[in-house]
Amino acid sequence: MAVISSCCFHLHALFLGLSLVSTLRGASSATFTFVNKCNFPVWPGILSGAGSPPLETTGFELAKGESHSLQVPAGWSGRFWGRSGCSFDSSGRGSCATADCGSGEVECKGGNAAPPATLAEFTLGGSGSQDFYDVSLVDGYNLPMVIDGIGGSGKCVSTGCTTDLNRQCPAELRASGSMACKSACEAFGSPEYCCSGAYNSPSACKPSLYSQIFKTACPRSYSYAFDDATSTFTCTGADYTITFCPNSPSIKSATGSSPKSTQATDNSATAGSGPGSDSNPTQDTAFTNSWLANLAIGDSPRCLPSSIIGITLTVAISFSLLQFL
Repeated sequence: MAVISSCCFHLHALFLGLSLVSTLRGASSATFTFVNKCNFPVWPGILSGAGSPPLETTGFELAKGESHSLQVPAGWSGRFWGRSGCSFDSSGRGSCATADCGSGEVECKGGNAAPPATLAEFTLGGSGSQDFYDVSLVDGYNLPMVIDGIGGSGKCVSTGCTTDLNRQCPAELRASGSMACKSACEAFGSPEYCCSGAYNSPSACKPSLYSQIFKTACPRSYSYAFDDATSTFTCTGADYTITFCPNSPSIKSATGSSPKSTQATDNSATAGSGPGSDSNPTQDTAFTNSWLANLAIGDSPRCLPSSIIGITLTVAISFSLLQFL
């Protein structure tokens, strides 16, 4: 377990400050709809972040062709994923071949997805403030997944991975009988793949051959820990649809709306498009945004400089309190 640094303590304080702002503004909830277009059942799993209220369920079965909707309160932060190859008995006891949450039940009850797992990560804002969301392959890949923002304002770019990476997975990364594809970090445990130790910064941890395979196939998804600039998106006042195994690419054109280095289609990006310098303002902004979506989960390796923390906290709370007053 990683030791919590003073930097991460201040990050936690920032998250609590933003949560307080969201509460003061009295924001409404968002509707999340899960759609299964796979040719097999999927069992979505849900993990709420620290300080976020639990949702009405932490896991359920979604048969082929089915959809299911949940109400998610403003200010909520957490992640969703799809489990596959599951077997549960009449009492609801069992396990899954991929992305199992370790509860031994259909409900995950606070359990996280066991890698490899395709993750949808969210931090919802309050009334009039932005939501942050991404699809992450940092913990590997098990299912195609796309996030669509519905009825919101702002960029609201669809993101995710429509490619079946299990078919392209290198032999050394294959898992669960080729039903999932490990990250290089999980497979080898090396600091340069895990962005840990001496590699725990955007300038030191660069895209690897393996992360480039993920990035080429899914240019809008996180391919490694510091792949922020092309992988985090925002929307305001939206409902969201999370689709497993989408029939066709639903990635909207990013022209004029997404980060400059983001490609317009799911198959046109060049590999290795991650950030390259700590001092790049665009990277700092995306770095701040994507961190919010991972902070409450407690497993993000990223820490913001104290100057950015102070400025972000001051501006966010001051602006929101002015609106509230």
